[in-house]
Amino acid sequence: MEKPQLANLLTTAQEHTITALSQSATYVQLSIVLTIYLSAFFLGRRIKKSSRLFNQPLSTLEAYPLRLFAAKLGNFIFPLIAICFLRLSVELTAVTLQQGWLVQTALTIALLLLFNSFINSFVNNAVITNILRWLGIPMIFLHMVGVLPGLISVLESISMTVGNINISAYGIVRVTIFGSLLFWLGRVSNTTGKSIIRRQKNLDLRTKEVAAKLFEIGIFVLITLVLLQIMGINLTALAVFGGAVGVGLGFGLQAIASNFISGIIILLDRTVSIGDYVELADGSTGIVRELSMRSTTLETYDGKDIVVPNEKFIVEKFINWTHKNQKQRYRVDFSVAYNSDIRKLVNIIKAVVASHPQVLSGEELPIEERPDCEIDSFGDSGINMFVEFWMEGIDDGPNRVGGDLLLLILEALQEHGFSIPFPQREVRVLNEAFSVSPIKKA
Repeated sequence: MEKPQLANLLTTAQEHTITALSQSATYVQLSIVLTIYLSAFFLGRRIKKSSRLFNQPLSTLEAYPLRLFAAKLGNFIFPLIAICFLRLSVELTAVTLQQGWLVQTALTIALLLLFNSFINSFVNNAVITNILRWLGIPMIFLHMVGVLPGLISVLESISMTVGNINISAYGIVRVTIFGSLLFWLGRVSNTTGKSIIRRQKNLDLRTKEVAAKLFEIGIFVLITLVLLQIMGINLTALAVFGGAVGVGLGFGLQAIASNFISGIIILLDRTVSIGDYVELADGSTGIVRELSMRSTTLETYDGKDIVVPNEKFIVEKFINWTHKNQKQRYRVDFSVAYNSDIRKLVNIIKAVVASHPQVLSGEELPIEERPDCEIDSFGDSGINMFVEFWMEGIDDGPNRVGGDLLLLILEALQEHGFSIPFPQREVRVLNEAFSVSPIKKA
């Protein structure tokens, strides 16, 4: 560029600057911008302090991705409020002052700074950071100054056709920018989702990994479909192909698919969780030790593992003893002679059962949850009694209480002189001539 042309440009810029500074509308716009920034600053500060979600130290939230994300968003309250007010002011100044270049400039700068701050706060990948910074920021600037539509037209004109596919420079730039943004969003969503899944304490390690892998697959499929749509690829053929594959899988892998879907339902509705004591319709019982997408493993108290297809928990009836309440009621049966003092016996047995450390007892409990001894029936040889009691957990394995209570009841009966009846038979000899000779001792 020649020196006279450069001098003319400088002179023109100087004249425009002097003209702008001499107009009162310029100072009105400057006052509006300053007022907006001050108001947005104090309003954003007030919102951030009053909200516990935004007002937390970032160093204490590293293990909680969603809370960390929300806390970082708190830093954008002030610029977001300022941008909203500036956008509204652009329209108002254009109507009232017939110009709004200064407010528009402030809005453009605010958007660029906000986007750059967002990249610095949330994007950790160096490649994605460079793409968003060197392509995203110029695109926003060109859009704000109104040059972007013309640039898009120029880039669309630079194209080539390969078969039925039209490749343009604008398409390459669009796929590069939005593809990078989508893959970054997918990576962040995948990391956050898997972190939340793996912190669930009621799921075993394998179930967490299966759920995390399903979440990862879902994110990948979603990102792929959106990216194909951005690239302009017709998804109708893919839908037809996917339908054909689905029909084939439905016929060939029906049982596996049924157990797979049943496993997802179990994970979602939590009818079965790790540590539950389950009794199946066929009488099999055990503690749930493992939940996978195909089957559920029950561990019995004699050391065996029962592998149950997940479909059984959906289509068949089963009993979950400890799903909502660990407290269970049990009973122990015994008999005493007819000549026993039953009222005295009842009080003794109640006290003996209540003395066991695993039996729930005490005046603070409802009367229906305290140990209770009652008559069950009148038997051939004695009075059939039973005692009911509540305890935490299942009466089996290391938590077995019934055997201890039988021993305590036996000791209590012997200590207080109660006898346990045994079957007795009376023999009548109808032949009077028949006699039994005593056995002579040697």
